[in-house]
Amino acid sequence: MITLKSDREIKEMAESGAILAGMHVGIRDLIKPGMSSWDIEEFALKYFKEHDAIPEQIGFEGYKYATCISVNDEICHGFPRKDLILKDGDLIKVDTVVNYHGAMSDSCWSYVVGKSTPEIDRLMDVTKKALYLGIDQAQVGNRIGDIGAMIQHYTEDENGYGDVREFIGHGIGPTMHESPNVPHYGEAGKGLRLRPGMTITIEPMINMGGWQAVMDDPNGWTARTQDGSLSCQFEHTLAITNDGPKILTSQDHEFDSKYLL
Repeated sequence: MITLKSDREIKEMAESGAILAGMHVGIRDLIKPGMSSWDIEEFALKYFKEHDAIPEQIGFEGYKYATCISVNDEICHGFPRKDLILKDGDLIKVDTVVNYHGAMSDSCWSYVVGKSTPEIDRLMDVTKKALYLGIDQAQVGNRIGDIGAMIQHYTEDENGYGDVREFIGHGIGPTMHESPNVPHYGEAGKGLRLRPGMTITIEPMINMGGWQAVMDDPNGWTARTQDGSLSCQFEHTLAITNDGPKILTSQDHEFDSKYLL
């Protein structure tokens, strides 16, 4: 079922999103070589507690952590680990969902540990631009396929990367995952028509190599690139409005000025 949110509900989701965005900004200053990915988990737990927010992922289908922390060729759903020590050039994806007084927000962001490389910088730039190209298609009257087609064309046809098929965006609020599904690939003009009040995530996962994923980790959760190439992801929660798409998890109000409520 698709739920259409009122202006009040969207504003409450933006309050949740501001907490989630603040956590990501804090991680930006925290990440450095020599720390463990578990240190990020502890930071997130502390941050949410201080802001009276609930890490919604804990307990979801048995998941035990506030964050998913995926490194290098891990596409998504990596576990935070005390024995995973970060080093220069690691590409880290931190994904989490926040429940603030019943309002949900979901965002993933990618970070480089220490010194980056031109190849990683390009992958990150293309993935982030793909996210915003998708957001620009999230207009009242457009269709779900318009979002995916734009992302796929930019990442695969124009840049030669792999656009992951196995994991997609989704509706959100009042629960974590709702209809509609929001693929990051597809055909323009196809799929569900977007209506005011829909709240969705757009979260392209883009691989430096092929798009295929494998699920062979003993933990039963973590997905990796089939060819061992690096994977990057950026994700925002947004609302579909008559005034255009509104990002509810913005980390940079100047950069996102045209997308804010």
